[in-house]
Amino acid sequence: MPNVHKSRLSRLIANSALQLFAIFKYSLNSTAMKNVRYILIALLFAACQAQEKISETALLISNVSIVDVTTGEVLQNRQVVIDSGKIKSITESLENTSAYTQKIDGSGKYLLPGLAEMHAHIPQPPTPQERIDDVLFLYLSNGITTIRGMLGHPSHLVLSDKAENGYIVSPRIFTSSPSLNGNSVTSKEEAKAKVTAYKEDGYDFLKIHPGIQLEVFDQLVETANNVDIEFAGHVPVDVGIHHALNSGYASIDHVDGFLEGLVPGSADVDPNENGFFGYNFTPLADTTKIDELVQLAKENEVWIVPTQSLFTKWFAPTDVDSLLALPEMKYMPTETLANWRRVKEQFMADPNFKENQWRHFDAIRRQLIKKLNENGHGMLLGSDAPQLFNVPGFSIHHEMRNMADAGMTNLDIIQSGTINPAIFFGMEDVFGQVKEGLEADLILLEENPLEDLDAFKQLSGVFRQGNWYSKSEIDNRLMDISKNNQQ
Repeated sequence: MPNVHKSRLSRLIANSALQLFAIFKYSLNSTAMKNVRYILIALLFAACQAQEKISETALLISNVSIVDVTTGEVLQNRQVVIDSGKIKSITESLENTSAYTQKIDGSGKYLLPGLAEMHAHIPQPPTPQERIDDVLFLYLSNGITTIRGMLGHPSHLVLSDKAENGYIVSPRIFTSSPSLNGNSVTSKEEAKAKVTAYKEDGYDFLKIHPGIQLEVFDQLVETANNVDIEFAGHVPVDVGIHHALNSGYASIDHVDGFLEGLVPGSADVDPNENGFFGYNFTPLADTTKIDELVQLAKENEVWIVPTQSLFTKWFAPTDVDSLLALPEMKYMPTETLANWRRVKEQFMADPNFKENQWRHFDAIRRQLIKKLNENGHGMLLGSDAPQLFNVPGFSIHHEMRNMADAGMTNLDIIQSGTINPAIFFGMEDVFGQVKEGLEADLILLEENPLEDLDAFKQLSGVFRQGNWYSKSEIDNRLMDISKNNQQ
């Protein structure tokens, strides 16, 4: 029963008891009066019971605006109670607020479910544990409360368990298997053995990388279906986008394989000459074929993770110094930044890279993203971090802007990072909305992101499993990370 109703009930019972006492005070003999007193005591006791006891660990967010990510509606002036890691109640009014020892004034602020980074990377040994902890916090510091690790390692299974049980400060972690690629799985027998082993190890899904031969891929898919483990990631050239979509990927990341799928058969190209995600085939792409691929993605319920920020930073005619001047670069180790510079400069020196062709390539990608969002199965927010110039957590803001540039609405983008990931994982009853009974993985913003996506940069704080990390606490930890990287 909502608190406001219990409070009203307690007042009603108490008032009824007092009225009874007033009525019978002078009209009953002593024995009857004793009985009335007993009734009065019982009613007053019931009144006390009706007033719900407030837990000492409960936290109240008062007068906050809740963004309903399923509809885009803003529910104003709500009272949200969080306790034991869950959203306990959401009401329009609440009495006895002074009894809450932990309170946050939500006036003028907006409460949303935490974001999911659906193409994340987690460092692995021999990376020092301190750096791994820093990366996990970088995600969390930007309101990301769930990550899907896309290059698994046995250590990530341990991290996932620790995060789930609250032993480390971290987003919720889903992790892929180690890479399945043309070098790591070269035969049908090997495919069957590795898929079975990765399922038994406890990985959440399989990561597909380039180079897998068609017959090996088909064995991988058959075994994955038999042991009940999903697969996601890249589309190997020998497989092709049509076969990949029909094979039932959980998600295709980077919009991989789609541009190649726009090349007419009459072009008679060598598929292995496709270049970086189909860049070399850009002049041959027939965009009238987009709708066919989008429909195939919808029919096979394949989600898409665009990672468009990868293609507007690394694979783009963008000056390396301007990228390294981004404020979030201070959270990356100096040796990482030096490596990013080296790779970018080598890439830009490639005579095959032409700015005009890149602009055509980028326009086709944006068209694919727009149509896959409008008519495909669904979009998932993911930036591919840490990757060249994509700093964990911070890169998600660039990704959102790129999705908007491709024609997605603010609500579409918000859904791709909240309710859609919950649906993807079959966990709508756990996270993805601000809703009673769900886990308190939440972000509190100073502005309304439905109006301006930059509101996600204006964090008041983050809840993870009901634990509150204020902006000041986040800023202090970020300062420490920056100092560590400069040593």
